[in-house]
Amino acid sequence: MLWLLLLFHAAVFAQSITLRPYLQAIRSEGPPPAALQGGKLTATGSDGATWTGTAEGLWREDPKAAPADRKRYFASRRWLPDDEVLALFPDSSSGMWVKTKTGVSHIELRRMTLEQKAEYFEDRVRKRHLRHGFVASSHLAEPGNLATNRTGSTDNDGLWTAIYAAAECYRYAATKSPEALRYAKEAVEAILKLEEVTSKPGLLARSYLVPGEPRPHDGIWFVSPNGNFIWKGDTSSDEVVGHYYIFAIAHETIPDKALKNRIEAVVRRMTNLIVNNNFTLPDIHGSPTWWGRWDPEYFRSERGKPDSPLNAVEILAFLKTAQHITGDEVYASHYGRLAVGEGYAALTARYKELRETINYSDEELAMLSFALLLGLEEDPGLRGVYLSGLEQWWENITREKNPLWTYIYALANRGKPAPLAEAEWTLQRIPMDLVSWTVKNSNRKDIEWVGDADRFGRRQAKTLLPADERPVMKWNGNPFIVDGGNAGRSEDDGAFYLLPYWMGRAYRLNKGH
Repeated sequence: MLWLLLLFHAAVFAQSITLRPYLQAIRSEGPPPAALQGGKLTATGSDGATWTGTAEGLWREDPKAAPADRKRYFASRRWLPDDEVLALFPDSSSGMWVKTKTGVSHIELRRMTLEQKAEYFEDRVRKRHLRHGFVASSHLAEPGNLATNRTGSTDNDGLWTAIYAAAECYRYAATKSPEALRYAKEAVEAILKLEEVTSKPGLLARSYLVPGEPRPHDGIWFVSPNGNFIWKGDTSSDEVVGHYYIFAIAHETIPDKALKNRIEAVVRRMTNLIVNNNFTLPDIHGSPTWWGRWDPEYFRSERGKPDSPLNAVEILAFLKTAQHITGDEVYASHYGRLAVGEGYAALTARYKELRETINYSDEELAMLSFALLLGLEEDPGLRGVYLSGLEQWWENITREKNPLWTYIYALANRGKPAPLAEAEWTLQRIPMDLVSWTVKNSNRKDIEWVGDADRFGRRQAKTLLPADERPVMKWNGNPFIVDGGNAGRSEDDGAFYLLPYWMGRAYRLNKGH
């Protein structure tokens, strides 16, 4: 039984929602009806909704729908051959045939469940997103053509695979599916390999290749002593957070003693490497990696001070998890020294004071680390401090209606109300098509903008667009960036959907399917 399931048993039943079938928008193919040729730019669907075609996409308005779904926008190659709509003709099941300047599209509104959607996403992963057991986005040699899919090394193979592996662990916890157990074990095996290929105990590779595979142009690469692997170094905190997160979940959910023993051994080596190097992660040459710093000196430095609230959460989560998995009390001793003696616990609650900009990748690292730290810490005083820190991150996160962060927040607070219905809405509105089509929304009149650019200098919206109207992104992306994509040259694996869906099922935050 998952330790978080046990810890939050009461909270789970105090707060949950019942999932029901919903209308999933899907672009489907088929011979268009002859009547489409004489269609108009405004049409009424079979359910009474009004569809309006424009030179910049298609709008659907349904006054009977929930407020967030009353007005929907369909544009980009995700939905249309091009955005200049010339004619519309309704189908018999709430959808619409659309003729544009360069072709025809059928937008179907299919009644389905979130579990059926998860099955579709699972199939995508198995067909096009596996490389040496890793799961990540893939390149399309021909834009939009899934048959030209090519997998390759990514900057964070371990983290992205950890997201998928955690989803499969939760699926197994919720359903006892032998398939989920097999997929979870395969993904965990791939993640364990990232320590093995470096030949340095406790050091994780970002990724690895075997001889003959194309090497990406970025990064720092090393050849393993036996010459069998080429691995990517300068490992970041992203990788370390991802490893502790999945190892904690897998250790509790996968009924395989041998695998548990291997996880314990790797966690011990990872943690010892960090502890024995003054809470830094040394690369193959012994110097700390650029982002592998959790030491007091770094926290006091000009560069490290803004990172210190996040990194304090991370290292405390690492030590607490290591103690839980291995049973070694030495990690509890280090945890206590940092949390109280070095003031790391208090530092976790200084995020708003010390941050320089909002970083959505940091939000991912913070929430995964808070999930571990607040899942294991029972001391009321420390829990209160950590929850204060979590609230500071939640202030921005709550605007995102992010299902994964919402579920973590609900569980960490052990019964405090959280917007679970908003999380379900986001799961519903994630598109089935995860090809990274170029999406442009900045011309829309219904978007309210904020004055400040994001950390990359991009214009940000105050309005949160549904996931099926904005560019495809993982949970480390900024959901208030409304333009983006790469003209259909890649496809996301979709594990970002699978993890919150199955987490909700495992914790019974989502009842039903």
